Amino acid sequence: HRLKKSKDCLCGFSPGVGVTLISTSSPLLSDFLFKFLVIGSAGTGKSCLLHQFIENKFKQDSNHTIGVEFGSRVVNVGGKTVKLQIWDTAGQERFRSVTRSYYRGAAGALLVYDITSRETYNALTNWLTDARTLASPNIVIILCGNKKDLDADREVTFLEASRFAQENELMFLETSALTGENVEEGFLKCARTILNKIDSGELDPERMGSGIQYGDASLRQLRQPRGTTTQNKQQCNC
Repeated sequence: HRLKKSKDCLCGFSPGVGVTLISTSSPLLSDFLFKFLVIGSAGTGKSCLLHQFIENKFKQDSNHTIGVEFGSRVVNVGGKTVKLQIWDTAGQERFRSVTRSYYRGAAGALLVYDITSRETYNALTNWLTDARTLASPNIVIILCGNKKDLDADREVTFLEASRFAQENELMFLETSALTGENVEEGFLKCARTILNKIDSGELDPERMGSGIQYGDASLRQLRQPRGTTTQNKQQCNC
């Protein structure tokens, strides 16, 4: 399907050709909308991670993403209802000029490498630089070592990746898009961190390009005139 621009889409422009709509979330009212990216080299399983998170199943016939795929899901995080709008970008170099345009205004990202491929791990620094330069220096990033189910073919140790994450101020998980292990936790952990930064005042949903918007539920509360309840009580003669 070709994705049509949504009224609450955080991308800021109509995606057009090269964007595949994977799934849409349930029509629940949300407190917040977060724009997420899934980035990393080709063949790391980014699309499979997104499909596992959105549809709760493994994508058997996964080919390299051409352009960008999009999916959304409403989740409950810390008592708040959050709609995640997730952009899965192609990892092949020939699509980099296209996919970089989708980085703008992202609040969070999954930075993915393949634990069985040293090459994808070595490319992480370049992906990280792009994310922090093109999206935002404050973007919340979780490093995901995917294909944990192929531990026998591992080329990157947990300890090595953990040190890289610590040195670059990233959260870190190893995931398996095949079994679903830690897939949901990766997205939720990233969303939880963003919420905590909103609560602390470090992130402002009203700042342009933050990748965060108030959802329908929050807007309804904000639009409700102050003192409405009190006035109604005063007018009631029962």
